Amino acid sequence: MTKERDRIVAKIEEQKKNPNLKLKLKERTEYFTNLLFYTLFDTDTEVAKNIDLLEKTFEELIDLACWETEKPCSKLWQSYLEKLPIILEKLNLDAQAFMKSDPAANSIEEIYMAYPGFYAIAIYRLSHELLKFGLPLVPRLMTEYSHRLTGTDINPGAEIGDSFFIDHATGIVIGETVIIKNNVKIYQGVTLGGLYVDRKLRNVKRHPTVEDNVTIYANATILGGSTIIGENSTIGGNAWITSSVPENSIISNTSEIKIKKVV
Repeated sequence: MTKERDRIVAKIEEQKKNPNLKLKLKERTEYFTNLLFYTLFDTDTEVAKNIDLLEKTFEELIDLACWETEKPCSKLWQSYLEKLPIILEKLNLDAQAFMKSDPAANSIEEIYMAYPGFYAIAIYRLSHELLKFGLPLVPRLMTEYSHRLTGTDINPGAEIGDSFFIDHATGIVIGETVIIKNNVKIYQGVTLGGLYVDRKLRNVKRHPTVEDNVTIYANATILGGSTIIGENSTIGGNAWITSSVPENSIISNTSEIKIKKVV
């Protein structure tokens, strides 16, 4: 029995060939993400105390995720810290957009605590700024954590403007090279994606651009890097779009519905 066990252990260890695959990084990133959210929003959390804790946790993430010998990533914390007030300002604008757009919202506190769409946007904005500093794995783990909690998949590489509103959140996909401008509203099930998947498209604009004041209703699919949804347009539910839409347009997907009364 011992020999068989040793043989199995040896086979497993032989296949574990990636020295940088440390699942502790995933766990600590989730802890870091929660600390950030509490620091920015929780009334009872002492900001100064939590910033010290965030810095310590960030240093752990650097040790786990920055594989260069000289650890140049260690210089990132101060730069990222300086961005937090700006990120919070943007998120407060997002929360106001939720309050203005959703008649079901009873208070601004409800937006911050109970809306998965707001949480998804918050973690996206926090991860997006971190991604700019050249540390890709931690931001991706942050948004995947949010994806698991909210059902909304926003790649940290996407560029999203001010006052962004996501209703219901479930099933939304926003790809890496998406550009969303200001005052955009997106409903559940919307996909902003690529026309196809190919490794050759890495670092290529392959996802759509959505201009100012656009509303995209449930389950619409908009694909392609050259696809632009012009400002002030409305995209109806279940629409399938692979080419640009002029500004001030209304796009609808109509199908015949027959209702037959059976006696």
